[in-house]
Amino acid sequence: MKMVDGHAHIFDHIGSMGKAGELRPLGNGNCRWATGEEFRIIPEGYGDKEFLGETLLRVMDENGIEQAILLQGVLYGLQNEYAMEVAAKYPDRFKAAVMLDPFCRCAQQILDRFIGELGAKVFKFEVSVGGGLSGYHADFSLDGPVMMPLYEKIAQVEDATLVLDIGSPSMSSCQPEAVARLAERFPDLNIVVCHLLAPSLSDRHNLECALPYLAHDNVWVDLSALPWNVAPEAYPYPTALDYIALAKRVLGTKKIVWGTDAPCVMTKFKYADLYTYITESDVFTQDELRDVFYNNAVEAYHL
Repeated sequence: MKMVDGHAHIFDHIGSMGKAGELRPLGNGNCRWATGEEFRIIPEGYGDKEFLGETLLRVMDENGIEQAILLQGVLYGLQNEYAMEVAAKYPDRFKAAVMLDPFCRCAQQILDRFIGELGAKVFKFEVSVGGGLSGYHADFSLDGPVMMPLYEKIAQVEDATLVLDIGSPSMSSCQPEAVARLAERFPDLNIVVCHLLAPSLSDRHNLECALPYLAHDNVWVDLSALPWNVAPEAYPYPTALDYIALAKRVLGTKKIVWGTDAPCVMTKFKYADLYTYITESDVFTQDELRDVFYNNAVEAYHL
């Protein structure tokens, strides 16, 4: 079965800023936030202070992954030029997203360069409180005056995809109603919402309430990091499978994209476990698995 990892990251350095301040790389995959909290960001043996495109390729080849979408993550620091360079070097294996901080005074100039000079087609905004823009900016509306001028320009790009990480249901950044309004305002713009809204073990009711807002022809959800978010539940992560089954009922199998969120998730999970828990379950038929693991990513990301 062909597979596309619809949510992966690479970086040639760590330059993060988040709710805990700056993130300092310590070496051997370990980092420390400005608050003093230390944690591992790169699985042992996969990098010192970097997780390169060639390293991800090795992981993909070991697991039979045909392609990957290289998304930006505030956790690692924005890697726009590096990700686009790697995607240009391996065009049959990668498609890269760009991201910018909309609060930058030069936000429009940055976006113009990404579109005109870098040829960007995928645009991600990680707005979550936990690991994104809302962690170090005051609360803002996902479809408010800060963001809307950027969306207007992105919507004019041919075959563009807008990717939104809006965090978990308990976060102020989680605004599925705003995603619904964006989907209606830009019906020709593909929109992917990350992590199936990152639900924890206790978030089923919140997920039931939120998912109907995402039921639009131009909206997909990805399944990345679900085992991480339902921790400490053990393999095969029955709550994650329950949430996926719920998404299938509400959104349909054509609107679900598999992904991992590598590399950070690989510090706690084997890469293979991040797909076998789904393929070995009874949530999807074989035809539906081909959609979730390949066809839907092809459509959502114009591969």
